[in-house]
Amino acid sequence: MEDVDVVIVGAGSAGLAAARTLGAAGLSFKLFEAMNRIGGRAWTSDQHFGVPFDIGCAWLHAADRNPYFPEAQAAGWTLHHHDMNVDHLYYLQRKASEAEEAAMKAADAKLFELLAAHEVGDGDDDRLSALLARGQAPRAAATFAGPMDFGADEDEISICDFQAAADLDPNYFSKEGFGALVARFGAEVPVELSTPVRKILWEVPGVACVTDRGTIRAKAAIVTASPAVLAFEEIEFSPALPDTHFGAFFDLPMGMLTKLPVEIRGTRLGLAPFDDLLIERMARHDIYFLCFPFDLDLMVGFVGGDFAWEMSAAGEAAGVDFVVDRLCGIFGTDVRKHVGRAMMTNWGGERFVRGAYAAARPGRSEARATLMQPVAEKIFFAGEHLAGPLMQTCGGARLSGEAVARQVVAQLAAK
Repeated sequence: MEDVDVVIVGAGSAGLAAARTLGAAGLSFKLFEAMNRIGGRAWTSDQHFGVPFDIGCAWLHAADRNPYFPEAQAAGWTLHHHDMNVDHLYYLQRKASEAEEAAMKAADAKLFELLAAHEVGDGDDDRLSALLARGQAPRAAATFAGPMDFGADEDEISICDFQAAADLDPNYFSKEGFGALVARFGAEVPVELSTPVRKILWEVPGVACVTDRGTIRAKAAIVTASPAVLAFEEIEFSPALPDTHFGAFFDLPMGMLTKLPVEIRGTRLGLAPFDDLLIERMARHDIYFLCFPFDLDLMVGFVGGDFAWEMSAAGEAAGVDFVVDRLCGIFGTDVRKHVGRAMMTNWGGERFVRGAYAAARPGRSEARATLMQPVAEKIFFAGEHLAGPLMQTCGGARLSGEAVARQVVAQLAAK
């Protein structure tokens, strides 16, 4: 392989953005992707339901700051503003009373009031669960604050990390698919697919990246692999990375948000398109449904946190049965005759991802800032886990990739 200015590891949103930024600045690059497609966790497929369905990220969060939003508008994408308020709340199989629904909304408001005023001092409990316990109706508020928002249970989330995350409204949902939009963004970027980087040597002049197809030298490397992939040492660094950086991979474990879409034909169950339905159950076995988006025959179930990991281990058949049983418990057993195709996403089982998105461990929120510092001025990290206030979002990953690429451009120009 010919030497280049920069090697980029991973052709997800961050890697594609870095490549485009480097190319625009006139630098040569080589972009390696371990999977057989671009987009990473942004992936739209029509193989399951005959219509575009986002296996990965689906909402265009923070549309007023999301670079993909104006591109979706320009491309003529069908967009729906989604306020993500709970329209239907159930406890087990019982519909919540108006008072219970009001209590949940009050709990949500109280949580954000507490977050705004809270300061974590040395030795304080940095678990989000500690803050929730001081609010109202902590059980209900915890569902969205933890598993559905951050992909982790509230006792595994850092308050400081949660405070640093931006309010993601306005949120838009796309009929054509967010993954398809990212693929469109990266369509002209040259990528070496099915080519995992096995090793990065950085004691040599510049860096040398070893792949199954050969070794390539560069002046710098931008690594956009998820923290879990790096913690599992899918990429070997030689010499070993500083303990600060290697430890940060473990301090940013991947949360899980699993989708369980089920086709429901011939009925809308008394629900309107884009209604939000939440079923609170015991032991965090809660499930949220996005109901019939764009009036499609789909009830899209979501489970998050530890329960999502458990569901992934149980397998797709068990997951689909769980969803159908929950719908039958609320809307009656006749629902079964309306059930068509179904599937379950499994990002935890994807070797080169290993989860949904990163959430800092309590007391370890500084891990994000650590990884934003380059190693030896030649190994740079980017991705949704380093996206500042837009952490855990595809748009944030793109902005991270662009920012790091500009940093590399400036550094190489100064040498």
